[in-house]
This record gives sequence, structure tokens and C-alpha cells, in this order.
Amino acid sequence: MSRTSRTSRTSRRTALLSLPAAVLLALVPSTASAYPNPGTVTGSVVVHDPTMVRTSAGRYLLYATGGGLGFRSSTDRVAFSSGSDAFTAKPGWWSSYATEAWAPDISYHGGKYLMYYAVSTFGSNKSAIGLAASTTGLPGSWTDYGTVYTSTTASDYNAIDPNLFVDDDGKWWLSFGSWWTGLKMIRIDPSTGKQMAGSTTRYSIASRPTGTKAVEAPFVVKRNGYYYLFASYDTCCNGTGSTYKVKVGRATAVTGPYYDKNGVALTNNGGTPVLESHGRYIGPGGQSIMADSDGDLIVYHYYDGNDNGTPKLGVNLLNWSSGWPVAY
Repeated sequence: MSRTSRTSRTSRRTALLSLPAAVLLALVPSTASAYPNPGTVTGSVVVHDPTMVRTSAGRYLLYATGGGLGFRSSTDRVAFSSGSDAFTAKPGWWSSYATEAWAPDISYHGGKYLMYYAVSTFGSNKSAIGLAASTTGLPGSWTDYGTVYTSTTASDYNAIDPNLFVDDDGKWWLSFGSWWTGLKMIRIDPSTGKQMAGSTTRYSIASRPTGTKAVEAPFVVKRNGYYYLFASYDTCCNGTGSTYKVKVGRATAVTGPYYDKNGVALTNNGGTPVLESHGRYIGPGGQSIMADSDGDLIVYHYYDGNDNGTPKLGVNLLNWSSGWPVAY
């Protein structure tokens, strides 16, 4: 849905959200051939695996894969400008795994911004998830706290693509994973941001036991009594040849089991489509979910078929009235 200005965007969202659910659903694409185009964004929008928060002052802070974690910001969610990387100097421990960081996950808890991120190389599961914190969320202000969870070439999982979820009962959970045996979840100690010493179970929450192993980038939210697990499926990072797509399942417990709309378990190749390729918008994925003033957003990258497959920022609203997230 296009947004030409903050005013017009807000008024249009208000009008839409005031409609009865049945009318609103009639306006929302429901088939794979009619997925919505990304909302209009301008400026510095070449990103990969974006994660975004809105500050109390209304400024959008976005971090993405690459270098020392690339930064973008916006005051209206339309025009984005670039800035310095999150880290002025890359933490020394990264060199044991790679030279740059991937797939950050930013959130705000306990009066500070937290950012989990991955350090790895393409196709390898010698990987690590790191943690940093900041009082402002701005580049150069991050203090790194080292590794949270790791994997080796002998592991049956890959410690990348982290996402922090804080439940209503105050418990913290970190989901992560890519290919191999799929997506995992561990309990996090809120006092350290690292794994809970007395609760070390690694739960399996999604996998593809037959055929391709391609599932990654978990993101968990809770809405209307259900836990929803979003994930990216199929092949990323090949420009116009990418087959990435976003799917979702839901559960009544944070650790699962998660099922799709047809009752298929996400640990058995399940997943209900949320976004897929259409037209120039190829391979949407690397998604995160953000609660904003006008509703929940799905923030992701896609490859622009009209620009040689350049990865760009996608933002859409989500409608939950059917019990399942529908992008519009």
C-alpha cells in the first residue's frame, strides 16, 4: 500500500482499520498471485535482513546485515537515510567466525536497546550469536557482550538469525536457526541476555525433514492468545533467482508445537504463506515483525527485478482478524 506522506498514510490507515473485519478482509489479497506490493519507501533502502524499532520520540531505527551491522533511520517510515555501522570497531571475537555480522534483531527492554546478531560465513554452520546493548540505539553507542550461543561444523543446527521474544509472564526466549535440522529455541536469562543456566533445553520449533532443508530466520510474536512463528523458506541471496518466501504457523505454547492453517506441523514441512514473489518483487524474506502506532508491520527485504535483483526494504501492515496474519 503506497504512503506518500505521514499524514496521508495515517489517515488512510485510520480509515481502513475502522472498516468492519469482513470488509477489510475483502480488500486483503488472499491468493499467491495477489500478494501486496511493499509500501513506498525512499532514500537509503538497499538492505538485507532488516530489523526496526520506533523510539519514544517517533524515530525509526533500522539495522541490517553487513559490515558492522548497517544502520538506517527515518522519521516517517517512508524516507530512510543511512548512517554509520552499529559498531565503530568490530568486536575481536568475530574473527573466529567471520569478518561481518548478519541478521540483527533489535528490541527495547528494561530501559535499553538490545541487539542480537549472527557472525558466520555463507553455507557454514560454524557460527555464533552475539549480543550488544545501548541506551540510545544509535551507531557507535553499542556495548558488545560477546557470544550467546554457538554452533560448530559437528552441530546439527546453525546458530544464526536470532530473535528475542519476551512473554507475558516475563520469560525470555531466543529463537534461531538456518537449514540443517531447522529452527531452535532456548530460554534466556533476563539479567544477562544469555542462556538461562538452569534451563538449557534446545527446543526444535520448525524443520523440513524431507526435501530441502531451507528454513531460517525465525520471528515469534504473541497475538490473541496464540504464539505465531514467522520464518523464511527456500533459497535466499541469489538476486532474481531467489525463491525466498515468508510462512507462518501458530501454537498455544511458546515452544510449540506450531501448526499451519491446514494443521500441518512446522516441524514437518508445514507453513502458511504470508509473502511470496510477484512481479518485480522477488524472494521476500529475512523478515521481522514490529508493532507500530497504526498496526503490526512486517519488515523484510526483497530482490528488485527492475534493478538487477538489488535487495531492497519492504514494509507492509498485517491484518490479524482471521486469526492468521495477512499482509496488505
